[in-house]
Amino acid sequence: MYIEKILQSIKEYDTIIIHRHVRPDPDAYGSQAGLREIIKQTFPVKNVYVVGEEDPSLNFLVRMDTINDSTYNDALVIVCDTANAARIDDDRYNKGDKLIKIDHHPNVDEYGDIMWVDTSASSTSEMIYEFYIHTKEAGFKMNDEAARLLYGGIVGDTGRFLFPSTTTKTFQYAAELVAYNFDRVQLYDGIYSIQGNIARLRGYILQNFKLTESGMSTIRLTKEILNEYDVKPIETGQLVGVLGDIEGIKAWVIFIEEDDLIRVRLRSKGPVVNTIAAKYDGGGHPMASGASVYTWEETEQVISDLDEACRSFIK
Repeated sequence: MYIEKILQSIKEYDTIIIHRHVRPDPDAYGSQAGLREIIKQTFPVKNVYVVGEEDPSLNFLVRMDTINDSTYNDALVIVCDTANAARIDDDRYNKGDKLIKIDHHPNVDEYGDIMWVDTSASSTSEMIYEFYIHTKEAGFKMNDEAARLLYGGIVGDTGRFLFPSTTTKTFQYAAELVAYNFDRVQLYDGIYSIQGNIARLRGYILQNFKLTESGMSTIRLTKEILNEYDVKPIETGQLVGVLGDIEGIKAWVIFIEEDDLIRVRLRSKGPVVNTIAAKYDGGGHPMASGASVYTWEETEQVISDLDEACRSFIK
């Protein structure tokens, strides 16, 4: 039902603007730009834009459009891969005529005129491919670029198909996507290769993380540390999973200091962390979430909450 409503909305509007969440990852880019490619391939005369602040490490996937406020007049706005309205990149998302939410995170923040939320999907990119499957009889078309973007989004959000969110459907869709003509090796290199400064900061994290008896780990990346390694806060997304292979860690949190707040990146091998993120203006998946605090004193409370979650976790 939701897919049919989205299909009809896309047909009705001549201008479509697609948003995603702040501090994007491959799935945010892949679902956002992959949907644009499908719409443009199907309706070449429509004006379709992707907007948001760029992450230089993901420019190999796609570049964002720059549009005026007036472009939102009588436009359809679609937000991909964003659970909370507060995390939508570019707050002009509410200036359009209709708003659609497409997401695979828990639907804790119900925004939009149409919401298609599927928490069983491995990624929003998987959902966009499913949208194509259901609409191709209505004339919707796929191309090589859309396949590249959606495959990249699925790979990124499943950790190269290693995360528990990977299902039989995920592998089926991935198999169909790789039948299109794009360079998978180049795509993997773009997602997983890192620059020297990022590698050195990764070494700092591995040398300085703290692990409690409960299996909880923490690391603080202050402005001084980021400056020392010449790493911008937006680039730290490549480092969030670095502690995941360490024996004994159940869950971990990385704090990244920015100009006006401290980003909280929560990851887990079992304990639920999105309920913790929700306490600090955040949200996400049960095993991968983000939030924000404003003082280092507040980070101590986050650490306490995560430590308690690890102590209470029974495998």
